Amino acid sequence: MTTAKDPEQIQREIEQTRRELGDTVEALAAKADVKAQAQRRIESTKTSVRSHPAPLAVAAVCLVGLVAWRLTKRRRS
Repeated sequence: MTTAKDPEQIQREIEQTRRELGDTVEALAAKADVKAQAQRRIESTKTSVRSHPAPLAVAAVCLVGLVAWRLTKRRRS
């Protein structure tokens, strides 16, 4: 059985449903915006690298060492 609702309660339910629908549409639009997602990921990576430069520095030193080793190996051959 359904209970009778007053017009004010019905109006509140309609407004709540509209808000929920609006939130759902916003979430779907954000998921569909691939360009914005990529930009957020790029910014996140930049921030991560800036806040943790040591691993990047270690990788750079290893790369320079590897290149130097390969060059000296070629000269000996």
